[in-house]
Amino acid sequence: MGKRRRVTEQRKTSPAVIGGVIAVVAVGAGVGGYALFGGDAQAEDRTRSAADGHREAVKSGPLSATEVQTTAVRFLTAWQQGRSAEAAAATSDSAAATALLTGYAKDARLKDVTLTAGTRSGDKVPFSVKATVSYEGKTEPLAYDSSLTVVRRAADGEPVVDWHAAVVHPELKDGDTLVTGESGTPPVRALDRDGAEMTTATYPSLGPVLDGLREKYGATAGGRAGVELRVVRGEESKKAKLSDRTLLELSKGTPGTVKTTLSPSLQAAAEREVARKERASVVVMRPSTGEILAVANSNRNFNTAFQGSLAPGSTMKVVTASLLIEKGLASADKPHPCPKTFTYGGWKFHNYKKSEIKNGTFKASFASSCNTAFISQAEKLKDSDLTQYSQQVFGLGLGDWAIGVPSFDGAVPVQSAAPMAASLIGQGGVRMNPLNMASVAATVKAGVFHQPYLVSPSVDNRKLATASRTMSASALSQLRDLMRYTAASGTAAEAMAGLGPDYGAKTGSAEVDNQKKPNGWFTAYRGDLAAAGVVQAAGTGGATAGPIVAALLKAGG
Repeated sequence: MGKRRRVTEQRKTSPAVIGGVIAVVAVGAGVGGYALFGGDAQAEDRTRSAADGHREAVKSGPLSATEVQTTAVRFLTAWQQGRSAEAAAATSDSAAATALLTGYAKDARLKDVTLTAGTRSGDKVPFSVKATVSYEGKTEPLAYDSSLTVVRRAADGEPVVDWHAAVVHPELKDGDTLVTGESGTPPVRALDRDGAEMTTATYPSLGPVLDGLREKYGATAGGRAGVELRVVRGEESKKAKLSDRTLLELSKGTPGTVKTTLSPSLQAAAEREVARKERASVVVMRPSTGEILAVANSNRNFNTAFQGSLAPGSTMKVVTASLLIEKGLASADKPHPCPKTFTYGGWKFHNYKKSEIKNGTFKASFASSCNTAFISQAEKLKDSDLTQYSQQVFGLGLGDWAIGVPSFDGAVPVQSAAPMAASLIGQGGVRMNPLNMASVAATVKAGVFHQPYLVSPSVDNRKLATASRTMSASALSQLRDLMRYTAASGTAAEAMAGLGPDYGAKTGSAEVDNQKKPNGWFTAYRGDLAAAGVVQAAGTGGATAGPIVAALLKAGG
């Protein structure tokens, strides 16, 4: 964040307008105060029993503009003036609010706080924050935007600020704190595979990856800590594998150096591709080694590509198809049923647009992504078959990947009845991310699972995950045939046009509750490259994620 000129105490102030009611910022003695000119929401619409001393009735119904404005100003005024307990009392969780607001001055070392409310939108009030971070003679200005939402308190219906840590700073998750001081972990310089430094200025979506590298290697990479304002993650954020994040540097530390496997050209291409879509994520890796060559996300604040947990839809059929072939329940060129619908466990499953294939082969069903071709085999499988096969052959769902930064290894839980059947087509409880599905394609291409990694295991002597066995030679040959045919003549053909002949692909569309369009998935390989991508709430995989993946396979070829 760039430096801003410090604001003197003698500057003139302008009134901030909240939904037509003026809140004046007055500066004096180093703190500011709000004065609201308007109605008193605390006295508005009060309902009492007539002179009988009964308790006031609980308020209900939509919040009035005055209630929202008054509550917001009361909270912001108290916070700005350092009255943490009073500000917290105006929220839905006074204990959590007191702790974080007290730490704002004590632990984050923030002073001269000025809060300016913006224009109300319904029950939401945006506001800007200007403050000074001060630590042992070092000072830096801080400015950012946040917002709050006013709700009715359950106990009495009084309007209060709906408390979440993000009110204090948008980078905070509940349970996180802000701390200024010598950072516990020295900074690192992340290098690409060619030795050039990688920064968010050049590669905007790498923020979470760089944070993860610092968390993992900062203490051992030879650097020295500086003084920073940081987000320190709480228990819930740690469970989600979120890394601490630097918000402002007061003095630079001396960074250590960590070399990654990222390709500068592929990373740049991945950044460009995801920037063209909302909620897109992609990973490119090398099947022969497991090296990760590119990772990019439209959302620069969360690494969905490595840490997402999403139903992979029909891209999971790559795993399921190899299971069915090994079980003798399917064969690429033999007849296989693909009816319009199939009922199992009380659920009625159907194909895209309720299509069917009459007298078709398993290859035809795979290439057209026929759901019922897979669901129809559920009754012949044990509940644990897909789980064990995913773990043993594809290395998924064991929680033992060590790629160099936080990642999610996928989940294929044991299920029964209809959810088990749904898992065969990548729904039910199955959860993956682009890293997992790129690894699936890479395993098919290489013929053996190589755990993906971003930092060479030789850097810290860590042990990489392995699969307990490989798929049979027959299953591998047929699976490659299925994916090649899908890339040439199936649902992936349009995206993969011109990339053959040494290639294979699978599309996927994952339905999500209360979401109009499915998440579009695509996984593919070409030569010694494998990639997978997802575009959330966008439509079919071939039309959304397919062009992203195909462009990167072409760029790396």
